[in-house]
This record gives sequence, structure tokens and C-alpha cells, in this order.
Amino acid sequence: LTMKKQTIKVLALLIAAGGFSTGCKLLKEVDYACDPDPLEMHGDSVEITVNLTFPEKSINKKAAVEFTPTLGSTSLKTFRVQGEKATGSGDAIQYKAGGSVTYTDKVPYKADMEATKLVVTGKIYKGEKEKGEVEATEICDACIITPYLVNLTPIVRYAEDNFERVIPKDTLAVINYLKGRSEVRSTEMRDDDINDLQAFLEMANENPKINVTGFNVTGHASPEGETGKNTNLSSDRATSGSEAAMKVAGKAEHTKGQEAGDYSLKGSGEDYDGFKRELMADEKMDESDKQLVLRILEQEKNPDTREQKMRDLGKSFTYLDRNIFPQLRRAEILTKYDETGFSDEEMMQYSKTMPD
Repeated sequence: LTMKKQTIKVLALLIAAGGFSTGCKLLKEVDYACDPDPLEMHGDSVEITVNLTFPEKSINKKAAVEFTPTLGSTSLKTFRVQGEKATGSGDAIQYKAGGSVTYTDKVPYKADMEATKLVVTGKIYKGEKEKGEVEATEICDACIITPYLVNLTPIVRYAEDNFERVIPKDTLAVINYLKGRSEVRSTEMRDDDINDLQAFLEMANENPKINVTGFNVTGHASPEGETGKNTNLSSDRATSGSEAAMKVAGKAEHTKGQEAGDYSLKGSGEDYDGFKRELMADEKMDESDKQLVLRILEQEKNPDTREQKMRDLGKSFTYLDRNIFPQLRRAEILTKYDETGFSDEEMMQYSKTMPD
């Protein structure tokens, strides 16, 4: 509710003798408040509520005022306020104590009400005689028309979506090797990721929405020793890794993965990217030694020179050989598969049974 104090300006009427009447003495200050301010359109109408407060001794005991509010081109209903001894029908205001009056009206909305003011004018009487006028006074702003900003005409809009019924996915298993070796140890075949691969293939046998499409096996070597030998070693690890995966597929009785043709093999040689990744993730190596190794990896492009500078680090190289390099001697078995989502019929059913 916005309160505004407004001094009602009274225009005294000229009388025949050429003087002024005492209309300005009959009505003085009036405080008012509009609710809401600015006015608002709801539905197809505008409701107006104005609270008028008359301070003490602001209206003559025998005076009466007929107020006429106007909203745009629409005149609202006139209302009458009078002093305590005035005759006629109107809300009476005590002279000494003052008082208040609440005015309400509701009118159909018109276009010219969007950007206008609620204005009040009036006439002042003493007895039956008109003694003055209330000058046009702006009470509040009009009019908020939010409902008109909503387009109620239904429009069908089409847009492309990113829905994919069949989504390509993959799952990874890793086999680690001893230094310079490519044989798969029996302990590796009992690791969790190999057991998880077998469980996945068994599940895929029973799930028609899972379609295994192939296997990518990549062999890696740690960056110490002769580069050529490490390249061959990584290829050998890719081969032995695929053979191990064939055994897993056989145990799972999954048709895909039991033949060499199901596999794509790659020997990646010395794994410097993996070396950087493992080194940065390590939390036990001295930070200054770690940064020194990283600088060697970045600055030295020749593999032999790079390895020799790392060996020259002494204890730091020993730490790498014991804690970092073993993680790089591996074969990664990436099982690729397509997962089919719900059919149209299933989505319709779920929308009814599980709308959340």
C-alpha cells in the first residue's frame, strides 16, 4: 500500500459581486492511499480502492464535497464526503477529530487505461450552494496489464530434439604386466575388473537391449629401456590381452569376443601421457622432484636422452621405477556396446505407471 500526502487545491468560484467565495476554507488537506499502486487489470476489469484521510479541522462542519475519480476516458462513480453538521447523504467527518473514508469501484478495462493516471476532481458545497472546486489531482498510476501480455492462442511449435534410442557405450578392463614381460599372470585374471568384464558379458547374454559390438585392446609400455623393444613389447601385450579377453568371453558364453576377428589391437609403445597422468596424481613423491621430472618430460623430445636424465635423478628414478612405471605396463581392454533405450510402447506405459 503506497501512501501519498496530497494537498487538495480548491478553486474558489467567482460571485457576481466580483469577490471570491470561501470555498478554500471549507476543505483543506486530504491524505490518500491507492491500493494497489499502480492499479492492476484482472480478468477484464480494474478494481480501484482509495483510502482518504481527513486531518483534524480539515473540512468545515457544514461543508460537503462530491469527489469524481476519472481513469483515462472513464468517469468512475461519484462519492460524497461531508462535515458533521452538513445535510444530505454522505460519509460524515468530525471537524475536530478528522476521519477517514474508503472508496471502491470496479470498471471494465479499456485500452486507454494502460498508460494513464487515476485523477480526482470535485465540487465543494455549503448547504445547497456550490462554493468551489477540487482541482484535478493525480492519485496514482495505471495500469498493469500483465494478463494481456499472455498469448492465449495455442501455437504448436516443432523443434529438433537430441533423443537417441540407441546409445554407444563402453566398459574398461586393465591387465598389468611385469617389467619387460607380456605374459598374463593368473593373479591378473582374478582381478576385480576382469571379473566385472565376465559379469557384464553374462548380463549382456540375458539383456536384449545390450549389444556388444567389438573389443579394442591397446598395449602400453613404461618409458625405460630401448624404444624399439618397448614398441614391440606393447604390441605383444595387446595380443596377450586379447587372448585373455577371449577366455573371459568363453567363460561368460558370450558369442561376441571368442574370436580374434572380434578384436582391434594396437601397440602404443612407451606411454608418456599415462606417465604424466600417474605422476601428477601421485601424492607421496616430493613435489620438487615431481616438477623436475615433469620438466624433463616436457623439454626432452629424444626418448634416449629423456630416459638418461631421469636415471640421473638417482633416488627419484628408483621411486618412479617402483611406484609409477608398474601402472604403465598394461593392456587396456575396451568393450564397446550399444544400449537400446525404451521403446515408444514402453515409454507410454511408464508415463502412466511411473509418471515421476
